[in-house]
Amino acid sequence: MKSIIIVSQMNLFLCIASFSLNIKNDPAVNSFLQRMPEKVQNTFTDEQLMHLKVAIGARQWGRHKIDFRFVLSFLKYRYYIVFLTGRNRRELSEKERRVSAFFQAFMIALFTLIMIILFLLIAYMFKSALGIDMFEDYSLGIWSWFKDLFK
Repeated sequence: MKSIIIVSQMNLFLCIASFSLNIKNDPAVNSFLQRMPEKVQNTFTDEQLMHLKVAIGARQWGRHKIDFRFVLSFLKYRYYIVFLTGRNRRELSEKERRVSAFFQAFMIALFTLIMIILFLLIAYMFKSALGIDMFEDYSLGIWSWFKDLFK
């Protein structure tokens, strides 16, 4: 088989030339085929296997905003730790969408609560700076603590 297969994936063009090579000898394809029954293995054409190889190869790690990896040795064992963050480009499952919606609602509520507390604290500080007492002989002590910082 002397042909050139051009596969377009994620705006990358990959030219694969196969000149009488058996694609089943490729380690990635071979590993993939070994996980299925032999009668199913034999049903794939070379073209299908070539496309499967490209699809398998597309599962490589992309670039991440934060990519922190290290190995931790403890006695005779070694542990690897990986921390990756970045934009999720995958399609979310229904469960992941629900968790994401809950997390977004929680974060918005937390942000709103922090902003309200901050606003009330600033309003209290202005009230105290102007000498306005809402309740006689009662104070939260925030204004006196704040004044003591600058003595």
